[in-house]
Amino acid sequence: MQDTATQAITSSYLDEADRFGAHNYHPLPVVIERGEGVWVWDVEGRRYLDMLSAYSALNQGHLHPRIIGAARDQMRRLTLTSRAFHNDQMGPFLRELCELTGFERALLMNTGAEGVETAIKTVRKWGYQVKGIPADKAEIIVCDNNFHGRTTTIVGFSSEFEYRRDFGPFTPGFRRVPYGDIDALRDAINERTAGFMVEPIQGEGGVIVPPDGYLRDARDLCSRHQVALVADEIQTGLGRTGRRLCCDWEDVRPDVLILGKALGGGVYPVSAAIADSEFMDVFRPGDHGSTFGGNPLAAAVARASLEVIVEEGLIERSAQLGEWFMQRLRAIDSPHVEEVRGRGLMIGLVIRKSSGPARPFCEALWHRGILAKETHQQVIRFAPPLVIGRDELEEALAQVEAVLST
Repeated sequence: MQDTATQAITSSYLDEADRFGAHNYHPLPVVIERGEGVWVWDVEGRRYLDMLSAYSALNQGHLHPRIIGAARDQMRRLTLTSRAFHNDQMGPFLRELCELTGFERALLMNTGAEGVETAIKTVRKWGYQVKGIPADKAEIIVCDNNFHGRTTTIVGFSSEFEYRRDFGPFTPGFRRVPYGDIDALRDAINERTAGFMVEPIQGEGGVIVPPDGYLRDARDLCSRHQVALVADEIQTGLGRTGRRLCCDWEDVRPDVLILGKALGGGVYPVSAAIADSEFMDVFRPGDHGSTFGGNPLAAAVARASLEVIVEEGLIERSAQLGEWFMQRLRAIDSPHVEEVRGRGLMIGLVIRKSSGPARPFCEALWHRGILAKETHQQVIRFAPPLVIGRDELEEALAQVEAVLST
C-alpha cells in the first residue's frame, strides 16, 4: 500500500503532465524514471516488468549496452550534418539494412509515420512514372481497422471515427477494404490502383492475425495487376513475430517495406521505406527529404540495433518463447478470456465484453508489477522486449492468471 509521501511524488509528476500537456493520451498513472533490460522502475522505486516495450520500439530491451555504447561513441564524434553533406555512418547503415531485408535501396526517415508517408509518395510516383496512371488519379488501397500513424493524410484513411474527428478535410486517393478479405481486395483493384498498403498483423487494431494465405494471395493479386504491395512492418518487423519480418510467415516479399520502432533500439527514432530500384529510382534531388533522416547518430544507433537482433538470436527467441507463452495464456481457466491470438511475442488477449473493457485488467496488472496496455477496448496487448527470458514470463503468467481468475 502506498503511503501519503510516496503518492505525492507520483501525483506531482501526473499533475504537471495534466496541466501543461495536451490530453492526447490516456496512460496508466505510473511515472517511470529508469529501465534496464525487461525491467523499469518508477519514481517511488517500485519495479515493473515491461510487457509492452513501447509498442515494439524496445525489442532489444531498455538501455541495451551495445546500443547505448554505439550512441555514446557517436555522440562524442558527430551527431548531425543534415543531408547537405554525407556522413560516415549512413552508407554502411543503408548497406546493412538492405542486406538484412533483401532489397536494393532504402530511404531513411525518423518516425514511423514519416516512413509511411514516404512509402505513399514512393508508390504514387511509381504509379505515375512507371505504371502510367493518369496524373493525380492514383489510388492506394488500405484496410479497415488499419493504424499507420497520426498525420492528417494517414488518419484520413483510417476507419476509426475518433482518429478522424475534426481533422478534415482529408487527402483523397485512398480506398478501404475489409482486412483479411481477399475477394474485397480483388474487387477494389482497378486501372488507377497504384498500391495496397497492409499490416501483416494489425497491432493497434487489436493484434488481428489475417487468415492463413491472405498475404500470399494479396501478393499474387498485386503482381498480376501491377500493384505495389506495401507492408507496414513498423511494429511487426525485426523479430517481433518470431520471424525477421512478419511477411516471412508466408514467404511474401513486398514491393515496399516500412520499418521503424525497433530500428532505433529504444534510443533514437529511426524509420525507413525500403524497396528495389524500380521504386526508389523515381526520386530525384528535391523530391523528398528530412534534415534528421539518416543522420550519423541515428545510423550508428540503428546499426547496433540490427546487430543485437541478429547476433543475439532475438528472432529465434521470439518464436520459441512466443509460442510457449501463448499456449500458457490459453491454458488459463478464466471466464473473462474470449481468445488469445498473435505470433511470436506479439500477443493479444481478448476480454469478453460481458466482463467489461480491458482497461481495469491492465490496471490490476500494474498494481501487481506488470505493465501492459489495452487496445481497442477489449484487448490486452502483450509485447515484451525480445530479450525476456522464460523466468520473467513465468512471473508475468502468475500475475496474469491471478488477475484473470478474480
